[in-house]
Amino acid sequence: MKRKGDIAMQLLKERILKDGVVKPGNILKVDSFLNHQMDIDLINEIGKEFKARFSDCPITKILTIEASGIGIACIAAQYFHVPVVFAKKSQSVNLDGEMYCTKIESFTHKKVYDVIISKKFLGPEDHVLLIDDFLANGCALQGLIQIVKSAGGTVEGIGIAVEKGWQIGGKTLRDQGYQLESLAIVESMDPATGEIVFRH
Repeated sequence: MKRKGDIAMQLLKERILKDGVVKPGNILKVDSFLNHQMDIDLINEIGKEFKARFSDCPITKILTIEASGIGIACIAAQYFHVPVVFAKKSQSVNLDGEMYCTKIESFTHKKVYDVIISKKFLGPEDHVLLIDDFLANGCALQGLIQIVKSAGGTVEGIGIAVEKGWQIGGKTLRDQGYQLESLAIVESMDPATGEIVFRH
């Protein structure tokens, strides 16, 4: 009998194979169901699985980065019953008070962003679960980890929907000792044929 988590992982992999689009430059587009148009039933299963995998961790906050991680983080948060905080990529007139700030390079957009979080929403008492849709080189997650460290908080784990297994991000985070749970790890993909191979 399949564990529920195996079912969630299988649903995600099947959807990637069905609707994911491989583009030149190691780009995998999943915008029809994960990070532009969102399949809430699928993301609900992802959220349940993150709760199962981090059920022993004393999570007090879920932290992500705008924009595409927010939806997954919010759906997952209903199972943890904790707030979601998301790092903003731009200064806003609505933001006041002291900020944590770091620089993050985006693999997808080939840009470096200043990301900020109000110090009001993250502190030394927080046990944080990081959630994002994609993991490639890991720059965004390393930036979020730095912010949590600056706040004196604890990173309890990292939940990722899709990891590009051939890029360095996942290995680096695991080597650093973090509990990294990626629900679908893509081992390779071919833009010429559209073939996507998952790690077993």
